Amino acid sequence: MEKAREHKRNSNINAESQQDRKEAKANYGLLTATTMIIGIVIGSGIFFKSDDVLIYTGGDAKLGALVFCIGAFSIIFGSLTLIEFSVRTKKNGGFVGYYEDFISKRVACGFGWFQTFIYFPSVTAVVSWVASLYIFSLFNIGAGLEAQIILGFLLMTMIYALNIISVKVGGYFQNASTILKLIPLIGLAIIGLFWGASNPEIPAGIEIIEKSKVGLRWVAALTPIAYSYDGWTIATSITNEVKNPKKNMSLALVIGPLVVLGVYLMYFLGLSNMLGTEYLMSTGNNAVNKAGELILGSNGSKIIVIFVIISVLGVVNGVILGGLRMPQALASKNMIPNSEKIAEIQPKVGLSLSSCFISYVTAVIWLVLHYLTQKTGILRNSDVSEISVVFSYTCYIVLYIKVIKMWKDKIVDSFFKGMICPIFAILGSLIIFTGGIVTNPFYVIIFMITCFIVCIAGFLYYKRTNK
Repeated sequence: MEKAREHKRNSNINAESQQDRKEAKANYGLLTATTMIIGIVIGSGIFFKSDDVLIYTGGDAKLGALVFCIGAFSIIFGSLTLIEFSVRTKKNGGFVGYYEDFISKRVACGFGWFQTFIYFPSVTAVVSWVASLYIFSLFNIGAGLEAQIILGFLLMTMIYALNIISVKVGGYFQNASTILKLIPLIGLAIIGLFWGASNPEIPAGIEIIEKSKVGLRWVAALTPIAYSYDGWTIATSITNEVKNPKKNMSLALVIGPLVVLGVYLMYFLGLSNMLGTEYLMSTGNNAVNKAGELILGSNGSKIIVIFVIISVLGVVNGVILGGLRMPQALASKNMIPNSEKIAEIQPKVGLSLSSCFISYVTAVIWLVLHYLTQKTGILRNSDVSEISVVFSYTCYIVLYIKVIKMWKDKIVDSFFKGMICPIFAILGSLIIFTGGIVTNPFYVIIFMITCFIVCIAGFLYYKRTNK
């Protein structure tokens, strides 16, 4: 009886998914879905988190590479596991649709509130701020935190406007920024791997961070690793706008993560070989400037920084592209107050303007919160987005367990996809959770409790309004 009900449930899901596909306009193809994953993941993290990874591993590049591989567990096996959901439903809202169809609508609402009010806006705010850092670096301006936040706000506003004015322009920008960022990134990686000259000297006036023995404290490196790999799930928010989604989203969720892992390892090891791990740890975010200078001459650092800026802005665009649709996705399921108005899509732009407004205002609020945490220094070597990323990976475990159950019920035929992949995905999420707690135990726990409270609020709201 249980299996019969499960198969009937899947039939209903497929019927509802067909209706969703009829209502959604297919704006994107395989290229956009794949470049969205690659473009969001490969962006800010690899440039300004590599030194953090080395610091946590005591300057051991090989151990750092191992940490990158461990972190890849969550993205690669997580992607392979989630394919089982993407081929069975194309409801809007990405992961919210997965929770709705395969777990429960109440849980879906709780997770949707977390993504809408914490995850998307916090990541948007932090990455916009990172883009401002590199723009000031390009022009050799020693801007303070306040100026960085203001420029980050302006950049964020501009990209929101870009995506609201035209969904197609937003998609084109995503494709272009991804391709442009990969050219110098792969170039630096290849040249660095075969670099034979001696490592440069650390500039005078900079505190030298030497190699050290860290013992098991290298586990803390999994927090910046989680941030560096994060973003691949955001592509699921446009699933119902992808042409031939069963084929294209499945391919994108495999091709994207594999490309990311290869590029990350090449870049990390290449830069470590070219500059030396102590130089990377000591100079931090500015290390990539020196690599550009060594390869291309005196103006090389500026050329590299320009490509880095394009890369980071591509991340901002990708996160906003997914985030501004979330309030509308919740409203279409009656999971948010004033749903009728928020769900209304304006034909001229193909988006809900109310949804865009909510997404934008929430991101601005998180930019202010990010400013306060950076100003007070309560999150050492971390930021608000990293913690929301760690909480996300913890929530994914529920979906991974569901796939295992689907395999036991013979809904998923493949032992590899139904058992092996979700087990490794769960292991990867638990490792990242452990790394997040080790980084800043007190504030991380408080913040994660806050995330959980927001989820509970969404759960209770749906329970009260959809009896």
